[in-house]
Amino acid sequence: MEIVNLNAESRTTVGKGPARALRRAGKIPAVLYGPKSDPVMLTIDARELETLLKKRGGQSLMRLNFEKGSQTQRTVMLKELQVHPLSRDMIHADFYEIDMNRKIRTNVPVVTSGKSVGVEMGGLLQTIRRELEVLCLPMEIPEAIEVDVTDLDIGDSVHVEEVPLPEGVEIPAEVNFTVVTVLSPKKEEEVVEELEEELEEGEEGVEAEAAEAAPEEDES
Repeated sequence: MEIVNLNAESRTTVGKGPARALRRAGKIPAVLYGPKSDPVMLTIDARELETLLKKRGGQSLMRLNFEKGSQTQRTVMLKELQVHPLSRDMIHADFYEIDMNRKIRTNVPVVTSGKSVGVEMGGLLQTIRRELEVLCLPMEIPEAIEVDVTDLDIGDSVHVEEVPLPEGVEIPAEVNFTVVTVLSPKKEEEVVEELEEELEEGEEGVEAEAAEAAPEEDES
């Protein structure tokens, strides 16, 4: 996996006031921590981080460059990103320092290739797991896990133990769960009908509750 660069600045101020001032200036507060180092408070340019995430995704390896007495570089992954529930603006970022010689767990997106036989016959291709957790060295993290669905007929599935993996990558799954399947058109219709029935029952229940709750009219 390619390592992308992200610039940062060390900071000493904490609290809501300084954090709001940073956001008004187009920056966000962040913290860097790891198993062998003390936490370091940082400031990140919000637009730079947003651009990086759009291009590379949240599971990218990053080379964090920041000043702390002298130029410092740390290889990190984004551990957590807090966003405002309404504006969706970034509020705070947590970065975790990576030991390049130790295997780590991270999620990798699933992509399908080919057009399945079942889809050609009118079936519906459904990706059950859009991400899979992998265990590997940081530089061996794949960009995506590809599943070839060409030979899948209606009713066929690909389970996690059947997914081909690059050398050095494993999936620490305890259950052989389904990753991709091809549903029959009839099955799809049954699912839609079940959802419609549940919706109708819910509406009837709401109407009944409303009728019971309505005040009685005075006949006098």
